[in-house]
Amino acid sequence: MSGAPASAAGGSPGATGATGAPGASGGQRASGGPGGPGASSGPGAASVGPGASDAHGAAGAPDAEGGPKTPRGGKLGAAAVNQASLWNIANILTMIRLVLVPGFVVLMLADGGYDPAMRAWAWAAFAVAMITDIFDGHLARTYNLVTDFGKIADPIADKAIMGAALICLSGLGDLPWWVTIVILGRELGVTLLRFVVIRYGVIPASRGGKMKTLAQGTAVGMYILPLTGLLASLRFWVMGVAIVLTVVTGLDYVRQAIVLRRRGIAERRAAAVEAER
Repeated sequence: MSGAPASAAGGSPGATGATGAPGASGGQRASGGPGGPGASSGPGAASVGPGASDAHGAAGAPDAEGGPKTPRGGKLGAAAVNQASLWNIANILTMIRLVLVPGFVVLMLADGGYDPAMRAWAWAAFAVAMITDIFDGHLARTYNLVTDFGKIADPIADKAIMGAALICLSGLGDLPWWVTIVILGRELGVTLLRFVVIRYGVIPASRGGKMKTLAQGTAVGMYILPLTGLLASLRFWVMGVAIVLTVVTGLDYVRQAIVLRRRGIAERRAAAVEAER
């Protein structure tokens, strides 16, 4: 859009300086000579537009005077990166987990909920969901793939698959309702607490929390499968361990959330006092 006025002015330095301002080329070009791309009316003028910035790459093109390369279309490129970041591998695994929830429920309740084959398929869906839960968090932290979508969707996906399994098991009479209430009450309470303190920071996953997730997944998985004999008795004790870890880690999470909130409030007050000086 700014190439036309430059060429109409005959490519004089004054016109070039006006049209070669940062706003004319994505806020990154600081100068432009009379014969530079920003001043010519030929193909070089098209490079001022957003499309040309993409074509020449994020690193930018060399200056007409032979100066150092400067990034072009910085704001446009940043917006594109932010949009693409939603579709990283960690978020895709989270979406897969969300899609598995209704499929798991259908398999779990098929033929009255007591078909061994359907229960085995339901266990497979539950196992995939638990495995993706382990990998998506690890990938997000390791490769800096943390997004606002992931912060919200990941805990929802975790609680959705676990909640669906517990409610189905209690509805079928395989698991006491009080177990479902204790586990879901803790998980929902921690999720709400996480949303409350997220403005102050994120509480990192602890060793106890990982052990709790492993114990819950193992115990619920054993209840989903139509086990008999010694394994059927063993799952009762595994569930007991899961309940203890659920309560203990839940209380520890509340403690950490309170500390994080107090620290965040203190830092904000200190910053406000510093700004007033």
